[in-house]
Amino acid sequence: MQVESLAIPEVKLIKPRVFGDERGFFLETFSSERYAEHGIDLPFVQDNLSYSRKGILRGLHLQNPHAQGKLVSCVKGAVFDVAADIRAGSPTFGKWVGATLTAEGHEQLWVPPGFAHGFLVLSEDALFSYKCTDGYHPSCEMSVVWNDPTLAIDWPLEGEPTLSEKDAAAPKLGDIPEASLPKVSS
Repeated sequence: MQVESLAIPEVKLIKPRVFGDERGFFLETFSSERYAEHGIDLPFVQDNLSYSRKGILRGLHLQNPHAQGKLVSCVKGAVFDVAADIRAGSPTFGKWVGATLTAEGHEQLWVPPGFAHGFLVLSEDALFSYKCTDGYHPSCEMSVVWNDPTLAIDWPLEGEPTLSEKDAAAPKLGDIPEASLPKVSS
């Protein structure tokens, strides 16, 4: 597999090795030993799958405490996936990175704990898979609005995205008290 650290080095774009022929293909989607060699060595405790239509934007989501690291991929269609560093004290605080993930390319993105995460569906529809390092804790949910001017994420939009009420009402990063933000882990 190829592993590329993005502009925020903790976020990694992973391209698994694909073995294919006229019958189809095979690839390894996770190996604890191989991923640990690249710094992804937290235990995964929950897998999630979501379905969305074109133009739907989900995010930016995280939990604090009970931060979730997420190994994400698009198993049908294509999405633009974003990780935003909102960890208090981080040298990359307020920065984001994004990557297009496709079912055909089999790319994965490692979103470390403490990062806000979201994605925009680019294809007619998409199935999106998450491997999470902590379970879902509703009392720890946090969101940052998708179009926060501080983050200035360059979403590849065609018009306005479709959002949940909760995502549309999410606060700007600057409106979240610093004490409520995740911290850089030592």
